[in-house]
Amino acid sequence: MKAYILAAGIFTFFATVTVAQTNNYFAVQTKIENGIIEGNYDTKTGMQFYFGVPFAKPPIGPLRWKAPQPLENWKGVLQTKKFGPRAVQGIVFGDMGSRSDGISEDCLYLNVWTPAKRDTKNLPVLVYFYGGGYVAGDGAEPRYDGESMARKGIVVVTVNYRLGLFGFFAHPELSAEAPYKASGNYGLLDQQAGLKWVQKNIAAFGGDPKKVTIAGESAGSISVSYLMASPLSKDLIAGAIGESGAGINPTLAPVSLAEAEKTGAEFAKKAGYPTLAELRKLSTRDLFEIYQASGRFGFPVVIDKYFLPATLPEIFSAKKQAMVPLLLGWNSAEVPGMMFMMGPNYTKDAYVKRVQKEYPNNYEEVLKLYPGDSTKEIEWSATQLASDRFIAYSTWKWFDLHRKNSSQPVYRYLYSKLRPPLADQNLTPGLAGGTVKKEQNAFKMPEPIGAPHACEIEYCMGNLHLIKDYAWTADDYKVSETMQNFFANFIINGNPNGKNLPEWPAAKPADTNPDVMVLNVESKSIKAPDDARYIFLDKAYGNNK
Repeated sequence: MKAYILAAGIFTFFATVTVAQTNNYFAVQTKIENGIIEGNYDTKTGMQFYFGVPFAKPPIGPLRWKAPQPLENWKGVLQTKKFGPRAVQGIVFGDMGSRSDGISEDCLYLNVWTPAKRDTKNLPVLVYFYGGGYVAGDGAEPRYDGESMARKGIVVVTVNYRLGLFGFFAHPELSAEAPYKASGNYGLLDQQAGLKWVQKNIAAFGGDPKKVTIAGESAGSISVSYLMASPLSKDLIAGAIGESGAGINPTLAPVSLAEAEKTGAEFAKKAGYPTLAELRKLSTRDLFEIYQASGRFGFPVVIDKYFLPATLPEIFSAKKQAMVPLLLGWNSAEVPGMMFMMGPNYTKDAYVKRVQKEYPNNYEEVLKLYPGDSTKEIEWSATQLASDRFIAYSTWKWFDLHRKNSSQPVYRYLYSKLRPPLADQNLTPGLAGGTVKKEQNAFKMPEPIGAPHACEIEYCMGNLHLIKDYAWTADDYKVSETMQNFFANFIINGNPNGKNLPEWPAAKPADTNPDVMVLNVESKSIKAPDDARYIFLDKAYGNNK
């Protein structure tokens, strides 16, 4: 009996110790171009993590509003075990939850997740760029976490880039001092610098620089479209994934350098600091508060003749883009119909008046494409019209340009899975994503009729378990597994198809109703039913020339 009690006690002791051992890491060091970095090796999963790895000099002081500069070598071992600071930004979107080490102009850091062993070579690479309208976002957000995708045999990298006033501000004096005689686009140049870092260093993490796929959602997707078009980056990639967004009118489309410089000069003058010397002397706090008080939503991308030589339709039509496989799509209800209706009023009279106001010369054609005979049909048509005008059309145009002007396969999806209910019933969806506490008199967001903007990110990256807001179901995990496997196959092979997945045909260049993969609980490929909408908008926005 005593022996039994002793054995039970010993077992309990070791069981307690085992439960307490939640940190399964030991330090690992890797030699990269500029020196040695130290990350963590997880003995439970076999993954290695390197967080907060610098890829350019801090863009501070005299380097504020300059293209990213090459790093200098360091001595000793650089600790890269925690996420670096995120770019300077306000609280704009409620669905962003950062794990970064605060906010700073010193923000040019990237993160690496790798499954490589000591002798692993030539793994495919995913470089993911966050969304946030070029005014917010962070490569350390849980929904972008790279571990789940790395378990598929992929080296995953997320890259921070400058935002807002610090990332896209143009000014005549900035253009004059730049060797390429232009300004703005610093955030995009940061991304390009991140890709150059990957080319030079990813082999140290088991990755193959010839197998780099870039991906992103919203502004991240728009970035992917620009990186495909830029002569500075198009040769650094082997594939591209876009989730809702391309830099094509009316979605964060570029402006001329002259217009961008004028906008920047007017901003500086109104702030009371018209010269570049005065602006560079200001503290981060001063610039942040001046920008916040201005009420601006960022600054535009610039046709600077350096990073971006022309508009995307011009570049793709001239077949000067990266000739790589492309996978892209958008969500079934990117924004609610009230964004078009200017409120939740889905009567036929109100709908017809809104369409007539926006399209006075061809409203009858619009009403055929977006019909409205019942309240539910009007809500759907208003939702589709709002979503198309916001971001779906520009993504379609990118799709159409690449399939018609390259010999590479193009795969298109429509993400349609509605989110499950919130896990905490004391919360309610917020106006700009995320959640807010329920209050009696608070504005109630309408119930979604389709998949809203940005909701697919945690599904495609396999990160539902890291997002605690929603009461995920077996159906959600099923959709996530399907979408992530499609994405992983594409990153590995340039083709999303694979075992135990529905067949996803590439879109044919001349097909008027090309194949579209509808991603839902039961995913399937269909013929695109609504491309007439996009052909109409193509003419309306003047992008069909």
